[in-house]
Amino acid sequence: MSPSKIRFSELVSEQTRAEIFATVLTAGPISRTRLAQRLGLAPSSVTRMLPPLLEHDYLRESDATPNGRGRPQKMLHVNPDKHVVVGLKIGPAQVSGVVTDMAANVLARAEEPLEGCTPATALSAAAALSAKLLAQAPEAADRVLGLGVGVSGHVDSVAGVCRYSALLGWNKVDVAGPLSEATGLRVVVNNDVNTLVVAERWFGEGRDIDSFAVVTVGPGIGCGLLLDGSLFSGATGLAGELGHLPIDPAGPMCSCGRRGCLEAMAGDRAVLRHLQDAGVPCTTIADAMTLARGDAGAARSVARSAFAEAGTALGRGMAGMCNLLNLQKIIIAGEGAVAYDLFGPAMTQALEAQAFSTAAVDCNIHVDPVQHDLWARGAACLVIRDAVGAAIS
Repeated sequence: MSPSKIRFSELVSEQTRAEIFATVLTAGPISRTRLAQRLGLAPSSVTRMLPPLLEHDYLRESDATPNGRGRPQKMLHVNPDKHVVVGLKIGPAQVSGVVTDMAANVLARAEEPLEGCTPATALSAAAALSAKLLAQAPEAADRVLGLGVGVSGHVDSVAGVCRYSALLGWNKVDVAGPLSEATGLRVVVNNDVNTLVVAERWFGEGRDIDSFAVVTVGPGIGCGLLLDGSLFSGATGLAGELGHLPIDPAGPMCSCGRRGCLEAMAGDRAVLRHLQDAGVPCTTIADAMTLARGDAGAARSVARSAFAEAGTALGRGMAGMCNLLNLQKIIIAGEGAVAYDLFGPAMTQALEAQAFSTAAVDCNIHVDPVQHDLWARGAACLVIRDAVGAAIS
């Protein structure tokens, strides 16, 4: 087989070589010596595994002078231009997407509104958006590594199937099959919050942290987990459903059909319901934030109380998670993170009040700045992660 036709999967078929590539991707530029130390390998093992990745231009080596002086040493880094990757996030109201290079740098971005969220409508829009994105990225068509897709709910990533999503109203929907047929690309599917975990671990606030969670706030409450350095999905891909943690059996009805789930008490609908029950007309979470940050008055007081109540419920749920898992960090993300100034103080107070021993002290809370393409970028990372054939490390 000629070098130009060799498949990337063949280059990284050996687990050690895959781990080398993943480490250079996330920690590079990095010397061979430091790479061997990070992986616990003998330098000779690294040297033996590198040639195919260097010869086929997936990795490159360049000279660098440590601290500006001394003998230059060779530094390994990923060639970001070797492939491009498409990442999509399918939500209830729109499909958003990006094209990235091999370092997950965004080259093109776009979104399409959905008039309905039936599987056929959403997947058709996703395929069309993928084509639109690739058309925006120069000379991308011949370099596409694959398509990553994030959807909410219980996702069987091996089968590429969304088993159940209350937010989307989906039940046993094949996502990978129809999209692969429509686009001609290899498709990787996972829970949307898990896509953020991959992105944060490789390129964001989760770097060099072995145990953390990404908690998303907004219309739903999502959660993705990285435990002992690996993405944790549970036995069937169901792990991390923090939003459906039962908090109050007599509480409000949740979108999943059960009462008192955390999502029903801390999501956007909970805030709006609080306002409406108090006689304050408000139909969007943006309007609720405006009221809460407005001038003094009865509506402002009710709005601030609504966000505080949601924050208290969220903090209690996070305390349970910290007590169980003893996390190092929780990253608050999602559309609702912009309201952290409104729900954050109550959340922190409840977390500290309900956490056992040092569970709250051990866990750093970080609010991720809202990025419009964060979800889709994470989905693109799924493809890179899957292609290198290595666990996140």
